[in-house]
Amino acid sequence: MRAVLLNTGTELLLGDVPDAHLSFIAREIFALGLRFEEQRTVPDGEAIRDALKELFSRAEIVFVTGGLGPTSDDITRDIVAGLLGLELVEDVGLLESLKQRLAVRKIKWVPSIGRQAQVPDGAQVLANENGSAPGLYLKANINPKISSPHLFVLPGPPRELRPMFKESVLPLLRSIVKVPTIERRLYKITGIGESNVEELIGAKVLAIPGIELGYCARPSEVDVRVVGSPEAIRSADAIVQAELGPRIFSVNDENLEELLVKLLVKRKETLAIAESCTGGLLANRITNVPGASNVFIAGYITYANEAKIDILSVDPQLIKKHGAVSEPVARAMAEGARTRAKSTYALSTTGIAGPEGGTAEKPVGTVYVGLATPKETVIKKFFFPNDRETFKQQTAQAAFDMLRRKLIS
Repeated sequence: MRAVLLNTGTELLLGDVPDAHLSFIAREIFALGLRFEEQRTVPDGEAIRDALKELFSRAEIVFVTGGLGPTSDDITRDIVAGLLGLELVEDVGLLESLKQRLAVRKIKWVPSIGRQAQVPDGAQVLANENGSAPGLYLKANINPKISSPHLFVLPGPPRELRPMFKESVLPLLRSIVKVPTIERRLYKITGIGESNVEELIGAKVLAIPGIELGYCARPSEVDVRVVGSPEAIRSADAIVQAELGPRIFSVNDENLEELLVKLLVKRKETLAIAESCTGGLLANRITNVPGASNVFIAGYITYANEAKIDILSVDPQLIKKHGAVSEPVARAMAEGARTRAKSTYALSTTGIAGPEGGTAEKPVGTVYVGLATPKETVIKKFFFPNDRETFKQQTAQAAFDMLRRKLIS
């Protein structure tokens, strides 16, 4: 079935808000055998009407995001109703739930909020547990006089759209589409570049009849996507596993921090983190994972030398002799964090993010990562000569992968 995504909102085209919907919805619908043929972004206003009129004639499923709120520029529901020749009717239940939602939050009721309870006649309301604007599903040819596709009209904020999609949209889609005849496998890999990954598996996997192979690279991480029949997927999997092995950290589309929390919970072990050059990024990523409180004890951001000495008990002579960016200091930071937090493991980072501060012996991009365990402390030196943000991301990936390999060894 031909599926199209239509994002609405002037803020998207001005660059004020990034598109967060394509990758999420595309992954969700692929499991049902659906792939987007097109994505389009249009500003608020009549451009929505023009885009939908065109898409109605050649798409079988259209997902529309945005424009369902209470303000004057939220006109998606009005345009949809007009194109389909449907009257907007007030949903009494929705109106009451809106009033209750605002009352609980002690927000003053204004008449414009009630617009969100206006629903095209015959549309199915999709509950929004994380916001005020409901989603809408309008079945294909809902008005027999007008040819139209299956239409899903969804709120713009990702925190509202994503749970609604999983809970309400997917069940509806399963009743619409046929059972898929192809599968998709995603391998998340770290510690090796995209070109090296392709060198190891590319020719071998593409030699399998009917297989589709793709890559997506980000700092210190490569996603390998394999699409094909179940038989082709099994053949490709054998190659990918044999060639990349320990570098694969997930086949479940989870990130490294999610995997670490899961492994630590399973082992009933704990973690502390001491950061200098990464400025709290490791702790931030770990605490973004639900359940992190069961395993994460403390994070210490010891950016200045004095903080390393006062908080982590790093010997001042180590800093004086070797410098803050050094193996001995990374070791002392990891061991100091583990001792202070009484954790099973501790990670440490100390490096030169740049663009200044490097030397001939320690150029910008040099970083030491420490891992303190109950039996030993391991230090690894890395070189990530990139901008500050990328440097921090690569350092975090390297640190998390050190701990991952320790936990699965």
